[in-house]
Amino acid sequence: MCDTLLRVLPDRVLFAKNSDREADEPQVVEWHAAAAHAPGSEVRCTHIAIAQAPRTHATVISRPVWMWGAEIGANEHGVVIGNEAVFTRERVPVEGGLTGMDLLRLALERATSAREAVQAITSLNERHGQGGRCGYEDTGFRYFSSFAVADAREGWIVETAGRAVATEQVTGARTISNGLTIPGFAEAHGDLLRTRVSACRARQARTLASASRAERVPAMIAALRDHGPERWPRYGAFTGAMDVPCMHAGGLVAASQTTGSWVAEVTPGGARHFVTGTSAPCLSVFKPVRVGEPIDVGPVPGTEPDDSLWWAHERLHRRVMKDPARLAPLFVAERDALEARWLAGDGDGAAQAWAEARAALAAWTVRVEAASPGRRDRRPWAARHYWKGRRAR
Repeated sequence: MCDTLLRVLPDRVLFAKNSDREADEPQVVEWHAAAAHAPGSEVRCTHIAIAQAPRTHATVISRPVWMWGAEIGANEHGVVIGNEAVFTRERVPVEGGLTGMDLLRLALERATSAREAVQAITSLNERHGQGGRCGYEDTGFRYFSSFAVADAREGWIVETAGRAVATEQVTGARTISNGLTIPGFAEAHGDLLRTRVSACRARQARTLASASRAERVPAMIAALRDHGPERWPRYGAFTGAMDVPCMHAGGLVAASQTTGSWVAEVTPGGARHFVTGTSAPCLSVFKPVRVGEPIDVGPVPGTEPDDSLWWAHERLHRRVMKDPARLAPLFVAERDALEARWLAGDGDGAAQAWAEARAALAAWTVRVEAASPGRRDRRPWAARHYWKGRRAR
């Protein structure tokens, strides 16, 4: 379950996305250089191999560790794309085909503009189709996808159902969640029940209101941290906190968690990208990244808690969410000050920012753990039941 926001302004395009996945599914931020490929070569995607392009562009992506494709990404030409699961009446093939995340990464590797990326997604979907496993722990979870695609001058929405595709150019503000939205296409292909369970209409209403007001990057970050009318999430027994953009798992029937976030400002003069590389944007730091500046973000997260950035943040996040009103104030002001510096362009570059963020995370974790030994979990019973047994070492 995800949310992606676009705001097309006369001199720039703003982009923001929360990637909502299963709570123990790590994501990794990684760089890929531009490359030339021999004629007849193939690229192995998540489930299938397809013909490789003669040349692929440099990219930076955020992807679930077990998938080839990406939830969010950008390329050297200023193209940025976010992917959403959508629920349709068409049956998703059990095996074979590309995932929506494969389509996203392939489009970034092959396109020099938003329009070229839209065409790449459309043609690849028509040629290869979508299919195969999309869930991490829930191996039977499958879906088709929608996309928000942007460059410095324009934005597009792309929605799929089977091999059918609909596109819409964005004017002003536009957001997508987990339901089809393009008029005519949505009515013809949407699965009303699963769309309702995903709570995407409530989330889309909130993100659209936020995107319509946004003029700069900080407003888009605030939109991704939105918990609704209250400061911290409200949990429903069946779906947890799935009805707001900053999603927290804790439902008996459906449980998704924001596991990675990204905000971008793309102008004709260049692009600025800020990513968390961690779950829960409400507690995370948005750090600068540049497509042409690969940096060391530490080891790729494993399936069990380890020393990667993603799992290190989980140790803080999972402790704080037991009592966020008391524990988050121990560090969020410092987090905001760090972030404000980087948003203003102060500092010694992206690599130094990531090093500062990692050091700050370690200090905050020690502080929170010292303030909460044996702290009672104040979440409702269903949320406590969901998190019981899940751990971050």
